[in-house]
Order: sequence, then structure tokens, then C-alpha cells
Amino acid sequence: MCRHQLYLGPPTSLAALLFDPPHSLHRQAWAPRDMRGGGTVNADGFGVGWYTGAGPVRYRRAGPIWADPGLVELSRATTAGAVLAAVRSATTGMPVTEAACAPFTDGRWLFSHNGVVTGWPGSVAGLAAALPVTDLLTLDAPTDSALLWALVRHRLRSGADPGAAITDTVTDVLAVAPRSRLNLLLTDGQQAWASAVGHALSILAGPDRLIIASEPVDDDPAWTPVADRRLVTADRRTHTLEDLCASTSS
Repeated sequence: MCRHQLYLGPPTSLAALLFDPPHSLHRQAWAPRDMRGGGTVNADGFGVGWYTGAGPVRYRRAGPIWADPGLVELSRATTAGAVLAAVRSATTGMPVTEAACAPFTDGRWLFSHNGVVTGWPGSVAGLAAALPVTDLLTLDAPTDSALLWALVRHRLRSGADPGAAITDTVTDVLAVAPRSRLNLLLTDGQQAWASAVGHALSILAGPDRLIIASEPVDDDPAWTPVADRRLVTADRRTHTLEDLCASTSS
């Protein structure tokens, strides 16, 4: 069920993040190591978001990442200090379209979801009904990931702390769809917030850079796995882990 990766650090080429590492996101699209029962390949689209002086920019396509030669050229010529990228394995019955691919965006935010909401769409109909009608009418796509973004975004617009927006969304969804896999990843280009629920997540932290990824992109022994039901709050230099919806049974 998808792979995603976030980078915060000194400006580097997109290629150095997406293609060059031995187990890069490009390779994870067709040879993932830890999907945990959530599919075999990630061929149903991809997206890359990076930050410029004017805010986030996105490049998304509905096809597999390995079938887009334009991305290779773009990634060699583009550098950024904050990048969120994802490759998609669509849940059966959900559309395979560019608009369904992460990262989703609003203002300064970029967002991705790795996982699945069980019982979709009926299980979360009540949560959707509590959103403003305009939010539902303007969903990027009729998918669980797009709805999760709408739920998080509504909390952000209401003034919630980003970590609380992630935590409260995960808690509400698990209450009605308890076997869901909810690895959410949110950034404003300076900080990042990520949940680990039902899927793999790892962190590589250095003196001035941070990578949060579904799977380690290389064999650096400094990679640290994030335990299940944890929330990561991080910037380029520090990160913290705390319990996430610990009282909700799995």
C-alpha cells in the first residue's frame, strides 16, 4: 500500500533522493521489502513535491515511476532542501488517476498516506459527514487517502497543532475502522509529522538532515525503525517519538 519518503536538509538533487540510493523510492516501486501484506508493487502512480521560494511544487503522474523518463531529467536538474515523494499501490476499487497520487497539498502543506482505511467508504462515512460540504465536493479523488487529507486539513485550518491534527485523525479513523493502516506524513517544508500505524517506517537523522521513509533507502546502520503506534515530530536537527492513540485497540 504505497511507499513514501520525506527529506529535510541541505539542498540536494531530486535524483539523489529518488534514484541514486541502492534501495531508492524508484526501486521500492517495483521491489519493496516490507509491504506487510499490503500489495506487491507500487505501479499505480507517483508524486514528488518540493519547496521553492514561492512554496511547494508538485509533479504527479498516474503511471509507474519507472515509466516516466521526464522525471529522470527533471530530477537531475532540480534541487531542494525539503522533498516529499510517494509511489502508489491503489486499493482495489479505487481510481488510478493522477489526482489520487500523493503528495496532496494546500498552502504550505504537503501530505501523504501509506496504508488503507478498512471498510471504505462506509466505515468512515460519519467522519466525512462532519466535514464542510465544500471540502467533500473538492476532494482530489474518491479515495481513502484524499479523505484522510481532508480530515487533517480541516483540523489544520481550525488552528490545530499539526501533531494533534495527525493524532486526532488517526484516533478517529481507528475508532471506526480499527484494522486500518495509517502511516500519515505531513510537512510544511521546515518540520515534519509522521504516524506509524500498521506499516513500516524508519528514520535516518544526521547533523543537519532528516529522512523519514517507509523503508531505508540504503544500508546505513544509523537507520532507526519507528515502532507501531508512534508519532514522529521532527525538523532537520531533532526528532521526537511519542505514543499515538495508545488506548485504541488494534
